[in-house]
Amino acid sequence: MRTELVTRLKRQATEILDELERHKEPVLITQHGLPSAYLLDVETFERLQARMDLLEGIARGEKAVEEGRMLTHAQAKQRMRRWLK
Repeated sequence: MRTELVTRLKRQATEILDELERHKEPVLITQHGLPSAYLLDVETFERLQARMDLLEGIARGEKAVEEGRMLTHAQAKQRMRRWLK
């Protein structure tokens, strides 16, 4: 992962964005020597967002199981039939 100073981002944003699109490698932006932000290309961001959505769904499912909120196979089939009508 590349690291760039915020001052370079201010001066050469177009060049940094072109490199980001070409290499698909996140860029860490630092300000006063400290991490400030990450720049990601759109495709990478959307892929990460989809993964997060999937992981959140899994976490909700695990919580539902812990809380006893489950359906039998027959109950699930019956609900799906209603949704598909």
